[in-house]
Amino acid sequence: MGLRSFLSQCARTLKLAVKPGKSELWLSIKISFLGISIIGLIGFIIKLLSSVLQQGSIT
Repeated sequence: MGLRSFLSQCARTLKLAVKPGKSELWLSIKISFLGISIIGLIGFIIKLLSSVLQQGSIT
């Protein structure tokens, strides 16, 4: 694929793209926040379990 073809496909994609509405944008923000929170919670639980298990093996 040549550069000219790539640029024409990019231009075509940008012409077809539409800006999301407020409700769609807000839904995307909520879903992203929920996903980040779940990943953070999983990381916190793993860290907590790791520290508890390490303290148990020292004693």
